[in-house]
Amino acid sequence: QLQASGGGLVQAGGSLRLSCAASGRTLSSYAVGWFRQAPGNEREFVAAIHRNSDVTDYADSVKGRFTISRDNGKNTLYLQMNSLAPEGTAVYYCVADRTWYASAWDRYRKRIDYWGQGTQVTVSS
Repeated sequence: QLQASGGGLVQAGGSLRLSCAASGRTLSSYAVGWFRQAPGNEREFVAAIHRNSDVTDYADSVKGRFTISRDNGKNTLYLQMNSLAPEGTAVYYCVADRTWYASAWDRYRKRIDYWGQGTQVTVSS
């Protein structure tokens, strides 16, 4: 089970840090990442990190502003979001999969093994 937290209401330009705690499985065995879904839109890839933490992948829209990290000792995944814009308003979902999808996370979205329940992020202008 993946439990996301840390969402909330923030003004444009502000920051939030999302967390995703895993229970019942060892997160270090998985590539993990974040997707988001805004109202009326499809779920889209945000960021991912390899199980060894040596490789990361970001959507172009968040590069330079978001940072994904993991603490395998705490079985937890993080997403630091800086310089948030109203377009970042969405439900954010953490995911885990034994496959590293490189730059194709959106393409293989339906194959992803595990999804968390989502946390709402609202960015006001």
